[in-house]
Amino acid sequence: MHDIFSLVMVNISAVIITFNEEKNIGKCLKSLQGIADEIVVIDSFSTDLTKEICLTSGVRFFERPFTSYNEQKNFAAVQATYPFVLSLDADEVLSPELQQSILAVKQNRNADGYSMNRLTNYCGKWIRHAWYPDTKLRLWDRRKGRWDDSLVHEKVVMEKGSTIEHLKGDLQHYSYYSLDRHLKQQNIYADISARELFSHGKRSSVMKIVFKPLLNFLKLYFLKQGFRDGYEGYLIAKISALTVFMKYVYLMDMQRRKRDVSV
Repeated sequence: MHDIFSLVMVNISAVIITFNEEKNIGKCLKSLQGIADEIVVIDSFSTDLTKEICLTSGVRFFERPFTSYNEQKNFAAVQATYPFVLSLDADEVLSPELQQSILAVKQNRNADGYSMNRLTNYCGKWIRHAWYPDTKLRLWDRRKGRWDDSLVHEKVVMEKGSTIEHLKGDLQHYSYYSLDRHLKQQNIYADISARELFSHGKRSSVMKIVFKPLLNFLKLYFLKQGFRDGYEGYLIAKISALTVFMKYVYLMDMQRRKRDVSV
C-alpha cells in the first residue's frame, strides 16, 4: 500500500521550539544541515542570543507567546512547508547514525511516522540505562498525526491505521547541565502535572504520596538498571521519585483547598 512513497524523494521540514537556548540551538541546527529541507523555529521571545543565532543560520523564525509545550509544537508543525516534519527540542542533536537513517527515509519512505531512541546527556554524562532508550516518535506526516493534549511529557499521536517504523541511531539530548537546574525544572513539572491531574478529575491520597515515589525509584534504579549509570543514575532515580512525591502532594493540596487550578 505504501509503495508509492518510494517514487518521490521526501522533503522534510525540521521544526523546533525555543526559549533562551543560546547554549544549545547552534548544535541542534548544525546537526540538521543536509538533512532538513527547511528549518522552522518558534521562539517564545528569548532574551538571550537565540534569535540572532537562528537568523544567521537561515531558518524561518517566528515569535509566539508560550502557552504550553503541546500547543507550541502543534503551531510549529502547522508552519512547516512540507507535510513530513521532524520535530526536535533545541537541546537535541541528531547523531551521525540517525542522520543517515533519516536520509534513507528521504530516499525511500515506507511509513507514515518514524520513532527513534533518545540518549540523554545529564551533567556531562551519557545515561545509557535509567533514561534509555526513551523512544520518541519525532518524524511523521503531519496530516496523519499531531501532538496530544498533555501539558508535560507530550507525545505525537497518529491516526488509526498509520504505519510506524523505528530508525537506527540516537537523538542526543543535552538535558541538564547542573543539579540545581534539574531540581528547579522538576518542581515546575510536578506543579503542572498536578494541575493537569486535578483538571481531569484525578485525586491524590496518602497511599499514593507514599508508594508512587517508591515505585518510581525502584523502576528507574533497578528495573531500568539506573545503578549502572553510577552516581548520576542514583540522582536521576531519586529526583524522579521526588518529582512524583511533589506531584501528589500538590494534588492533595488542591483537593483540600479546592482552589482554582485552571490550566
